[in-house]
Amino acid sequence: MHLVYPAVLAVLLFCTGVYGVLARRNAILVLMSVELMLNAVNLNLVAFDAWLRDTLHAGQALTLFVIAVAAAEIGIGLAIVLMVYRARGTADVDRLRDTSEPAMDHDPDGTGRPAPAGGTAPAHPDAPVDPAGPAATNAEAPA
Repeated sequence: MHLVYPAVLAVLLFCTGVYGVLARRNAILVLMSVELMLNAVNLNLVAFDAWLRDTLHAGQALTLFVIAVAAAEIGIGLAIVLMVYRARGTADVDRLRDTSEPAMDHDPDGTGRPAPAGGTAPAHPDAPVDPAGPAATNAEAPA
């Protein structure tokens, strides 16, 4: 068997996978493209194993490991995509740049309310109150 035929097929599969990862916006199609790239690697491993006539069949053994890792990756990846789709309503990769919850502007007192727009935030309800104010504490400091 010539090594060129499976190698060319693997290159075509890998290039198709790279194009899919770079050009597609749907997360499921990106995962499918990653699977194409892994299958191209598997094809190369098996082809070189047959070409070298390895008695240990290391290429085939490594291919089994790659298949197992790819199955785990696809399972976890699809679970993440489904959770993101349920939460956001889209599986578009460009729209999923920020995966955190939308944060409030500022929460200085820890009550869950944003800071008022007019300047300083009110003191925490449990904080001790200085009757003279903050300016008095600086003015009365001994020299």
